[in-house]
Amino acid sequence: MAIKLDLVGKKSDPVPFVYTWKDAVLYSLAVGAKESELDFLYEGRGPKVLPTFAVVPSFASMISVAGNLGANPMMILHGEQAIRLHRPIAPSGKLSTTSEVKAIYDKGKGALVVVEALTVDEKHEPVFDNTFSIFVRGEGGFGGERGPEAVKSDAPNRAPDFEVVEATSREQALLYRLCGDINPLHADPGLAKFGGFDRPILHGLCTFGFAGRAILKSVCNGDPLKLRSFGVRFAGPVFPGDTLTTRGWKNPDGRYLVTTSTQENKVVLSHAFVEIA
Repeated sequence: MAIKLDLVGKKSDPVPFVYTWKDAVLYSLAVGAKESELDFLYEGRGPKVLPTFAVVPSFASMISVAGNLGANPMMILHGEQAIRLHRPIAPSGKLSTTSEVKAIYDKGKGALVVVEALTVDEKHEPVFDNTFSIFVRGEGGFGGERGPEAVKSDAPNRAPDFEVVEATSREQALLYRLCGDINPLHADPGLAKFGGFDRPILHGLCTFGFAGRAILKSVCNGDPLKLRSFGVRFAGPVFPGDTLTTRGWKNPDGRYLVTTSTQENKVVLSHAFVEIA
């Protein structure tokens, strides 16, 4: 099954997304928010919206692109995710996302599809952007460009500037799937085993949300206005019930290098950089 290389440069039709404060609160709970983060959980205080909620309105665009690639769905992996915020996300609203395949790179063992999704409000003013990559196993070797090399992301040989340790629940994936990603790989033990896992795995974007909360608490004083951008590479699976440790090191350029690992010290989010206002 050959991947459709002619998708590069093509834009999707706008995909609408209507949400209320309940959706924003559900997302916060789904990525582990606790009572101490009441501003994100109680409509009497807004609520505030976690910056990583930006992945939810654009998720349908990623699914649409993946479905149009002409590839075997079982060979598709979500490789990287990055968000850029133009302003705080409102607790309710009507948004619209337009996506474009920016490039398809030949990685030898597979093809890397890079997609940009731009989200605007009812006035067509930018709210946030998502850039995500899809790795399609077995679709490389078509003679295309390999693409840019990954930015060096080795952690400095010193103590991190912040460290947050937090356990996920055994029900974490079942809760997160209510935010839109209902892939049975995250719920059905039989299908998880068919996919090569002992049991259902946690959504990578849920781990992304846990890391985002750790960053918000550690270097943003809980203020969503201060988180400008956050991008990661999904480096390994997380199982519901795992404990996640998110560490960050401040770079000379003001950005933070971030990693997230499990209780077994396996890195699950790598090549992660955060820009703070």
